[in-house]
Parts: sequence; C-alpha cells; structure tokens
Amino acid sequence: MKRKKITAGRVALNIIMILMSLAYIVPILLMISISLSSEQSVIDYGYRLIPNEWSLDAYRQALKNPYQMISAYKVTIAYTVIGTVLSIIIQTLMAYPLSRSNYNKKGFITVVLMITMFFSGGLVPSYILNTQYLHIGNTFWIYIFPGLMSAWNVILFKTYFKGLPDGLVEAAKLDGASEFMVYRKIILPLSTPIIACIAFTTVLGKWNDWNTSLLYIRKSDLYSLQYLLQRIINESDYIKSMQGTAAAAMTGETLPSETLRYAIAIMAAGPMMVVFPFFQKYFAKGLVVGSVKG
Repeated sequence: MKRKKITAGRVALNIIMILMSLAYIVPILLMISISLSSEQSVIDYGYRLIPNEWSLDAYRQALKNPYQMISAYKVTIAYTVIGTVLSIIIQTLMAYPLSRSNYNKKGFITVVLMITMFFSGGLVPSYILNTQYLHIGNTFWIYIFPGLMSAWNVILFKTYFKGLPDGLVEAAKLDGASEFMVYRKIILPLSTPIIACIAFTTVLGKWNDWNTSLLYIRKSDLYSLQYLLQRIINESDYIKSMQGTAAAAMTGETLPSETLRYAIAIMAAGPMMVVFPFFQKYFAKGLVVGSVKG
C-alpha cells in the first residue's frame, strides 16, 4: 500500500480537527471533574480538569430522594420511547401519500401543513384544549399526544420519499402489493437514514422537555427528569441562601450548589451521550438528503 504524502496542508487540517475535537471533549471532561469536586475546593481554586478535592456530595444532594429520581427517569424514558415511535409512524404514514405523484389532494394538505408551521393557537388555547376537552392534563398522555405531529418532519419525510426510485414502487404494485405493503416493505427499509435522524431529534426534544411538567403536571410521580432536576437546583439555591443563619455558621457546612449544577447536567445529558453514537452515522446524511431531495 502506498503511503499518503505528508503535506503542510494535511498537517494543518489534522491540527485543526484535533483542536475542534478538544473544544468539544474538554468541556465535557471539565463538567465531570467539577461534579466530582467538593464545593469548597471549587470556591477556593476554581474549575480544574483534575479535582483538587474529590467529593460525591453533589450527587448525594441530587439523589437525596432516589425513589423520585428513579420515577422521573422511568416516566421520561417511557414517554420518550413511546412518543418517538408513535410520532415516526404517524408522520411517515402522512408523508408517504404526499410523496406520490398520483395523490391529487397533496397540494392542499401540504399548504395546510405549512400554515401550521408558522401559526398556532397559542399557549392558552392549547392549555384549554388539553385540560378541558381532551382531559389529558396531569396524566402521562400529556407527554405523548400533543407532540405526535410535526409539519417540518412530515416535509422532510416527504422530500426523502420522493427521491426514492419510482421503479421499485411500480414493480411492487405489478406484483400485487398494496400501498401499505409498499410503504412497509419498501419505503421504510430504504429510509433508515432520515428515520434515524428525525427519531434522534425527536428523542432529544422529548428528553429535554421540562415545560410540559411545569404547565400540566401536579403529581410528583409524573414529573419529567428535566423538571425534577430544575426543582432540585431551585431548592438547593434556596437552602444555600439560608447558610448565613447561625446554625449553618456553627456547622461550617458548605452545601453543594455550583457542583450540583454540573452533577445534574451530567445526569441529564449522560443518557443522550450514550444514545447518540448509535444515530451518528445516519444523522448528517439523513438531515441533508431529506432536506434537499425532491
């Protein structure tokens, strides 16, 4: 095998790519380091890649109610998985007929979809609809039903489906395949990149959702993970503000506040960092191809 010629341009490109990689890796390592540091060492010495004084106080503070944390993880994982699967099914089912040239209503439906991308009823009508008419407020289903449809995702699916060879669909129909069989046996298997791309963005959006719990949820066992973590930070800040009392001064205890924020960031982002590598090879290809084809 011939060795690639080492040139100044190639060396410069490799250095730039290494620096860009470090720009993403170092902040994550710094977050982990701070979360494993004691609060006092962070106050005294600042942020360090290697903790000056190791401590798990931030994680103990975040997990002081482990049962509620486990419940929040279960709820978040459940609605993330169920909501993503259902939304992908519904959106691809809607996008497939819009991608077919022989469907005569596709122009009207596409216009309606485009309108929903730019205009909405607003927060108050949505709240009234979900709580007084659909009666899904303060239930698990409030995490699922309002996010099943995305006009943008449908358009991405439609443009990707239009780029697939028409000959495959026609050959399947000549063999007696129904439209649903064409969709299930041909279209979906050939659309793995765009499905994986949109599935990951949907998972990310649902995993980071805290606003739904804030608006609709009153039962503590239905809190989403992000909302629960936000409450923990708020409670910690309140307790921290009370450390000027005589009791706190006597104990000399420094409750984690800054380190707690980074520990919570790790707890919130950790699962997504584990999931992302499984979608990485499809992510860029699916988004680019799905947005420009057709």
